[in-house]
Amino acid sequence: MSTEERDLRQFTLDERLERDSELVTVLGLCQLRLMKDRRWPWLVLVPQREGISEIFELTPLDQTLLTFETNAVAAALKKATGARKINVGALGNVVAQLHVHIVARNEGDPNWPGPIWGQGTPEPYENGAENRLLQTLIEAL
Repeated sequence: MSTEERDLRQFTLDERLERDSELVTVLGLCQLRLMKDRRWPWLVLVPQREGISEIFELTPLDQTLLTFETNAVAAALKKATGARKINVGALGNVVAQLHVHIVARNEGDPNWPGPIWGQGTPEPYENGAENRLLQTLIEAL
């Protein structure tokens, strides 16, 4: 069994990511998750590798896959939302498990042009808005 197969078999999602997001699909390396906050179209990629907190800790192949998946999801999110700017970041100050945020931003959105982290209270999706966003996103992927 390869290291990647063993890591995938042992992979456990951080409970905060599990609580605050919903699984959209599994890509080659990452889980693609939607944050439960309608204020911003906000996706998270979580590489399915156990015990990794930094991009440089991934194998070179996994680093390449993460870059490819990040770019594909960012382009699809921009197309699906028509956003002015796509923010991409791997912070990990609160949740150490490696995850990459991909957020669509527009002038006039909550807290524009400032950061989104720690701002207000998450607002749930309503009236099928989540499904419409995800359908448009999947079509753009």
